[in-house]
Amino acid sequence: MLEIQVTVGRTGKLTPLAVLRPVSIGGTTVVRAGLFNADEVARLGARSGSWVRVERGGDVIPKIAEVVPKPENETGIAESSEPFQMPDRCPACGTETRQTEGEVDRYCVNVDCPARLLQSLLYFSHRGVMNIDGLGEALIQQLLDRGLVRSIADLYTLTEEQLLALERVGKKSSETLLEQIRRSRYAGLARLLMGLGIRFVGERTADLLAGEFGSMEAIAVASAEELERVPEVGPKVSASIREFFANERNRALVARLAALGLKMTAEKKQRSAELAGFTFVLTGTFPTLSREEAKEKIEAAGGKVSGAVSKKTSYVVAGEEAGSKLAKAQELGVPVIDEAALVAMLSGGTTQAGI
Repeated sequence: MLEIQVTVGRTGKLTPLAVLRPVSIGGTTVVRAGLFNADEVARLGARSGSWVRVERGGDVIPKIAEVVPKPENETGIAESSEPFQMPDRCPACGTETRQTEGEVDRYCVNVDCPARLLQSLLYFSHRGVMNIDGLGEALIQQLLDRGLVRSIADLYTLTEEQLLALERVGKKSSETLLEQIRRSRYAGLARLLMGLGIRFVGERTADLLAGEFGSMEAIAVASAEELERVPEVGPKVSASIREFFANERNRALVARLAALGLKMTAEKKQRSAELAGFTFVLTGTFPTLSREEAKEKIEAAGGKVSGAVSKKTSYVVAGEEAGSKLAKAQELGVPVIDEAALVAMLSGGTTQAGI
């Protein structure tokens, strides 16, 4: 193994990769093999200069199976005396990497990192995100290769002249693309939040954040406690959001997008407080409400909905054909109510638990 390189994937994940002296396996010359993460490197005891056994099955990326003693009469580079360490800074852009508590992987959180930018732009322009139709991979690659786009924000400074200089781009297609980019300025706060590629912030979470805070500025400065008041936002999601906005380059990107006219606000949803402080678990089929409708009503009233019953559960709302969650609630002594009781609570009334 000549060295251990660290690559940066489309999500910003840093992955160690073994660079090998070329070896033939099943008629294929292998020069790289996966090491997956820092824990796997430590388990193997792999270092630059180590001799290793490589496995390859089918189309699977070759992997390091184990470190082996140096064969007799073989020459090679000296094995490093220092164990491998994942870098504290992204090898592609120099941004300080982050590691979420309880996870082994480290991430570059810079959305405009060169190693991430192609996939960041594809995701940003997706129909379900900023909906920039016509901005496909081939066109994005041309923009990157020619240095016309070095950041998501650069999309909003493109000119017709620049687009017409690209391969297979005519006047009509350039005009159409520029109009799509212009319209995307008004996609709204929730879609822009999604487009920024913050880990764990998908469509629903972005909608909830936008409705709760009403502006990008408010989200950017929110504390972990404030973020976790939003339904479905727990410690992992709040930590990811705070890490994103703690990064100076990400804050600069958001500021530039705002200066370029992208909509950074949304109408704040008015929430009542009838169920504030209560956590509900839904199980079974209800007479009139779907599970999703019940969930939305609980959240609009300030309550939270969980997927599992625990001692912290305030109520289990049980309908027909309630399953193991009902049994778990009875085992833990968690109050069980029906749809009618839930509706009464939503109206500000009280309920007598037990069905």
